Amino acid sequence: MCNWGPPHSSQRRLGSPHLAQKQTVFGISDAMPLLTPTSLFYFQTLSHFHFQFKSASPLFSSPTRPPLIRSKPPRSFISVAAKVMDSAADDDRDHRLDRIASSIRVIPDFPKPGVMFQDITTLLLDPKAFRDTIDLFVDRYGDKGITVVAGIEARGFIFGPPIALAIGAKFVPMRKPNKLPGKVISEEYSLEYGTDIMEMHVGAVEPGDRVLVIDDLIATGGTLCAAIRLLERVGAEVVECACVIELPELKGREKLGDMPLFVLVKSV
Repeated sequence: MCNWGPPHSSQRRLGSPHLAQKQTVFGISDAMPLLTPTSLFYFQTLSHFHFQFKSASPLFSSPTRPPLIRSKPPRSFISVAAKVMDSAADDDRDHRLDRIASSIRVIPDFPKPGVMFQDITTLLLDPKAFRDTIDLFVDRYGDKGITVVAGIEARGFIFGPPIALAIGAKFVPMRKPNKLPGKVISEEYSLEYGTDIMEMHVGAVEPGDRVLVIDDLIATGGTLCAAIRLLERVGAEVVECACVIELPELKGREKLGDMPLFVLVKSV
């Protein structure tokens, strides 16, 4: 099971306006009556300058290919389907994993210098990537007899509930101290500097429940290990831990020991 040693040190789109089929050039309609030679000259001249202006300005670009004023942030993820999927990967599955990886952005020096923050909020802004993420987990756990999906605060609360609904399991939140009303069971665990506590409602998980533990990311593995201990104390069987992202350089997988870990992408 988990190795309980000390944790490792861590580490508008501005869409163009949809122009009308019959546009107006500086207030002159293309449905105007017959022009005199002089007015026709001015009309053609104005039309020429309007065409050049429209072509050069991003505000008047073609609606089918609107410009992006926010450049994509650098990505530092690779797909690891071949390492983590039981079934043979097909083109559709590879495509989904690539889309997930490319939708995650890395924020350097957040929340403190030297930390490369793995931001999944950009994944949530991409409905296709978000759906792909949930579908991949559902594909894996739909026939494994999971009765409980335990989501770790806070981003485990994002991915856990839709997975639980899809596979017909209950969702149990595993929270920081003093966040849950009523009776709770607690587990203390070590951090880089000090300790923290994880809590779960008494009776939410019952002996014999088959549990999937879900979080967005595994780093040093300390939080996942605390969740496993807490669940096993009430007699549940933890089937597997699942995360969207793994930071392999922090060796969290090793800390889990024999507990299976399933991830979609890993940082490089």
